[in-house]
Amino acid sequence: MNKLTHWLARYLDTPLRSYKAVSTSPSGLLTSILMPGDVLLVEGDTRISVAIKYLTQSTWSHAAIFVGNVFQETGEEAAVLIEADIEKGVIIVPLSKYEKMHTRICRPKNLSDEDNKKLVDFVVERIGYQYDMKNIIDLVRYLLPTPPVPVSWRRRMIALGSGDPTRAICSTLIAQAFQSICYPILPEAEKQGGGRTGHIEREIMHIRHYSLFTPRDFDISPYFEIIKPSLKNGFNYHNINWSENHCSGKE
Repeated sequence: MNKLTHWLARYLDTPLRSYKAVSTSPSGLLTSILMPGDVLLVEGDTRISVAIKYLTQSTWSHAAIFVGNVFQETGEEAAVLIEADIEKGVIIVPLSKYEKMHTRICRPKNLSDEDNKKLVDFVVERIGYQYDMKNIIDLVRYLLPTPPVPVSWRRRMIALGSGDPTRAICSTLIAQAFQSICYPILPEAEKQGGGRTGHIEREIMHIRHYSLFTPRDFDISPYFEIIKPSLKNGFNYHNINWSENHCSGKE
């Protein structure tokens, strides 16, 4: 079974020849914009990316967290991400790995310096953890062209992994990190009070289990700011060098 799952991991992690990388940020701009604690969503170019994007009905198939230069003293590249890789487990990767791909930056709002450090420390301590291979079996079952899976079940299907605390997939690792400092992603809300009792109605947030989070959730979360590097870097459309006659009304 181990040999089978590792073979499947290599197969699903193979880049698709038909995929064309489209970078939405100029090379090197991500380095100047990203801050420790930022979540970087990636469209992905592998077979498993197709499955995740289908199951989550989203553009994003992968998530990594930016930790900055915490490994600079050990000789590693200064700007690094930590991610859960399907073959290698939780690893450090250079930011340059995704500079030429379609990405999105999701930034937690008003995170204190103390909690930011705890967040980064949480993921750093989990380097070396293994990928939850049981999730691969779950995903493979739904790689059919028209899998018989109701839309309402898809999120739950991704949560069928082993549940082993020393194993993770990309989004659950990051969800665990934010839950460790009680930072919300997409909590479930419950209203209490109000009505005829005369009490003030209030909303109580409940944390969802980390295995139910997907890369898409960081994008749609109301508690993460979407950072677009080109706009953050002082965008002025008058400075664009258009091709000749492009904006003159001439053919």
